[in-house]
This record gives sequence, structure tokens and C-alpha cells, in this order.
Amino acid sequence: MADVAAAAGVSHQTVSRVLNGHSYVREATRDRVLAAIDELGYRRNQAARTLATSRSATVGIVATDTAHFGPSSTVLAVEQAARDAGRFVSIASVASDDPGAAIEQLMAQGVDGIVVVAPHVEVARLLDAAPARIPIVVVAARSDAPRDTAIRYVAVDQAAGAAAVAEHFAGLGHRGFAHIGGPDDWFDAIERSRGFAERARRLGGAVRILPAGGWGARQGYDAARALVTEIAERRVTAVFAANDYLAIGAIRAFADAGLRVPGDVSVVGFDDVEGAAYLAPALATVQQPFATLGKAAVAALDPDDPEPRILPTLIARESTSRPPG
Repeated sequence: MADVAAAAGVSHQTVSRVLNGHSYVREATRDRVLAAIDELGYRRNQAARTLATSRSATVGIVATDTAHFGPSSTVLAVEQAARDAGRFVSIASVASDDPGAAIEQLMAQGVDGIVVVAPHVEVARLLDAAPARIPIVVVAARSDAPRDTAIRYVAVDQAAGAAAVAEHFAGLGHRGFAHIGGPDDWFDAIERSRGFAERARRLGGAVRILPAGGWGARQGYDAARALVTEIAERRVTAVFAANDYLAIGAIRAFADAGLRVPGDVSVVGFDDVEGAAYLAPALATVQQPFATLGKAAVAALDPDDPEPRILPTLIARESTSRPPG
């Protein structure tokens, strides 16, 4: 910075003001400083800046199960939101049963705050005892999140998205519902199942819950086979799968049994994965606003920022129609 100041003929403090975007620097002076920066190839020394300010401008991200669509999309959204806010990002991908070690490692790096993408029940409960020496935000749809802790929670309202599916089915005239649920140790699966069942019953429908035990198309196929007889007898006419891959497996199981979607049974998934709109039939699903979620998670590192309610959107496509008959 001293070299830049000398080359531009200004003070060290003026260079600092230009770098920090202060408005009370004359435009001609700013241009002269920026030209000197370009000529000298100056780059900030982040380590020195951290020592001088006691802030690293770095956000740590702890992630588990990034192979799955929801967590991986969330991590990317948080990373983008942090960069848009002018912060550096340090990511630690860890086993689902050991988030504490990653948090300690990121704290040792001097990060200003940590966002933990924790879809598992076990992970979130382990975080209840985590030291909160810096702001920690957990991205998890946890309805039983403790209120007497410095850790903050941010999530898309999974139950509301699932309730919208029940309302969509009921609006088409369906009353016999089934739900193919995700893993019972994932907050998203728990909330989607709860939101759908509660709203469907409130609307006068009968609901059958089939736990798939996973998120894959194979699990969806296996679970859906148990519904074939009930669909053929028209006791079930609408199926909500906890994610799009489960829905894809279910549609294949119905086709193998000679059942038409949506002629014999309507199907809705969740997530709106890439390609969902190009299936035959195009899959109706619930779309999550990951960009909004990422911005909310980064904003929540500031304890004065209000907790937002983030709602997903039902995307109606060809896989739903009125019930047969």
C-alpha cells in the first residue's frame, strides 16, 4: 500500500479509503490510485488484513451428504451468497456424525462465522453442544430447534411445500392419498411427511404413508409397488413422493404394473431436479428457492437480522390430473 501511495502521489490512508470503497474520495484521486494498483499489480494481503482488523471476511461452510441434490444445492447457494457479500469462503465436507471437528478447524482458521448444512437429525443435535464463540447458522428444517442457544436456524418451509401438494390434489378432486417418505432421520423428510399428512387429512382425505428408507429412484420403485392394488381399486388416486427421484421410481413401478400417470394416478415430487420438466409425463414438483436460502443463511450470521420464512413453490405439470372416473 505504501508503494501504491507513492506511485499515486497520495497518502497511505487515501489508498485504504479507495480499497474500502469510501465515497469521500475525489474521482480523479480514485482513478489515480486504481491506475497505480493496476500498474504495480497490487493485491491485498488477507492475512495481514485479518491481523489488523481481527476479521477475516471469511465464512466457513460445513457440509454433510453433498452427494444429494438438496444439500449440494444449498452449499452452492451459500457459497455464492457469501461471495456476493464480499466474503471469502472455506468449505469443510465431513462425515454426518462429526461436525464438531470441522467447526473447530474453521474457528482455528479465524473465520468470522460458520454456516452448517445439516439435514440429519443426529448432526443438528450434536451441534446443540457446539461452542458458539462465533456466529453459527444451521441450515435445517428443524421444528424442535432449541431457543436458548446462540445457534440460529434457517430453512425452506418444507411442511408448507408439502401442504401445497395436498391442496393441489384436493383441488383436482382427489381424496385417496399416499405418501412415499424419505429417510426418517432427515429433517426435510420428516417435515414433508408431516405437512402433507396434516393438510390432506384436514381436507378430508385418507392418507397412507410408505417410508422408502432413502432418496433414490430404486427406493421409490420398491415403495410404489405396494400401492398398485390400491390404485387399481381407486382407493389411492394421488401419490406425493418426498423427492423427485422417489417420484421417478414410483412412476416406473406404476408403468410396469400397467397403470397410467396421470390417467390412473397423479404423482408429485419435490425439489424440481434438472430434467424433471422433460420426463414423460413432465413431473409436477415443489421447487425450492435455494438462492434465497443461501442469502438468508449468510444474512443470519448477523444476530440482528430477522429470521425469514422461506416458502417453496408448487410447479404443476403433466403428472397430475383429476382422479379417474
